[in-house]
Amino acid sequence: MSEDILINVTPQETRVAVMQLGVVQDLHIERGSNRGIVSNVYLGKVMRVLPGMQSAFIDIGMERSAFLHVADIWENSRNGDAAKPIEKILYEGQALLVQVIKEPLGTKGARLSTQLSIAGRLLVYLPQEEHIGVSQRIEGEEQREILRARLQAVLPPEHKGGYIIRTVAEASAELDFAADIAYLDKLWGNLQVLAKTASAPQLLYQELDISLRVLRDFVGPATTRVLVDSRETYQRMITFAQAYNPGAAELLEHYPGERPLFDLHGVEEEIERALSKRVDLKSGGYLIIDQTEAMTTVDVNTGGFVGLRNFDDTIFKTNLEAAQVIARQLRLRNLGGIIICDFIDMDTQEHRDAVLEEFKKALARDHTRISVNGFSALGLLEMTRKRTRESLAHVLCEPCPTCQGRGEVKTAQTVCYEILREIVREARQFNAREYRILASQQVIDLFLDEESQALAMLSDFISKPISMQVETLYSQEQYDVILM
Repeated sequence: MSEDILINVTPQETRVAVMQLGVVQDLHIERGSNRGIVSNVYLGKVMRVLPGMQSAFIDIGMERSAFLHVADIWENSRNGDAAKPIEKILYEGQALLVQVIKEPLGTKGARLSTQLSIAGRLLVYLPQEEHIGVSQRIEGEEQREILRARLQAVLPPEHKGGYIIRTVAEASAELDFAADIAYLDKLWGNLQVLAKTASAPQLLYQELDISLRVLRDFVGPATTRVLVDSRETYQRMITFAQAYNPGAAELLEHYPGERPLFDLHGVEEEIERALSKRVDLKSGGYLIIDQTEAMTTVDVNTGGFVGLRNFDDTIFKTNLEAAQVIARQLRLRNLGGIIICDFIDMDTQEHRDAVLEEFKKALARDHTRISVNGFSALGLLEMTRKRTRESLAHVLCEPCPTCQGRGEVKTAQTVCYEILREIVREARQFNAREYRILASQQVIDLFLDEESQALAMLSDFISKPISMQVETLYSQEQYDVILM
């Protein structure tokens, strides 16, 4: 299926949308003030070694120290059963070459590995390895062996290091491999020179920005065009493509139109929908997506869809459509970690198998590693999706200052009762002449109406007058009790 890639550039951020048949399938946002650091290579400094956790905190020059687990140390990953404890490998103050494998998420620092890899267009270079691997997405052992042979044919005899052949390399010739090897050798050589003279902590290699990663990682045989609305970015991409991916240069187009590119193709509306809890299905059903710290839950509902034949058929059709939409929403929202999908209960095993098969097929185009465990005994579909960067909601939104991220606010009546208890506490500690309540319009209205008797009884109880004042800027939960 053919796809278009749209790139919207402003001085503050770059946004990339992958479109198929006019529908947004994938969305990436990179801000200049908060550029991603996954794949960056640093000369770090060991700050603390924690034998009890078999981990270490590494200073890479960021606000929070990064995290290195013993399992992510290259020396251990190649020794298997002979793995050493972390305190035998690292010591405080040690300079260490590390690569970021997971963005800082929430309050957690970045996760690191000492096993380095540098991505090219067709290959991923592994300077510490010797083997040649092939992407799992390339099927057929014969085809995999052909690709290995093509790569080995252009490797210099004295060359050191291993490679992983990427999916996009399936139809590539030996000359393409040779160009990618030369590009990666140059990057690795520059990094080694920097590492010898740098003092920790220091950035040695920075991953390409999102506009250039599009040419390296996103453009494939199905791509028909890449539209860019910034002439400067377009020129940078043309220069990069001519040097490293000549085929992509032919697909690049500058969009000079007055109407914003994302408005023209309906991407802005799609971003707004991707921030909503509810996602409507074409059939009349809908999804409710809840993202929490521990996991994400997706609930499927028939809504207004009544079907044409029978109830089982209605449920089955809704679940089939939901399977497609859920897979797309996971990509759009970049949801990771544990994901629980509560499809509508199906009575037949045949229907469950068909929905699971449809779901796996829809997930197949996702570039992120996914594991689907199938339906549990409770009828829930359990899966995991690797989380390497913040979700769309965490990039674009922040917790509501009124509800503190709960999604609910206390009722005006609840706040009224809190205020009454607060006045009792204050009256027992201080001998004020008068107590004044500052609160929102809703709370004051309740005190003047339904709770007027409770307020009068309290005034009599403490033998002091109680006055009220509306604060228009206060949220429903905000209030103050002023001692006059």
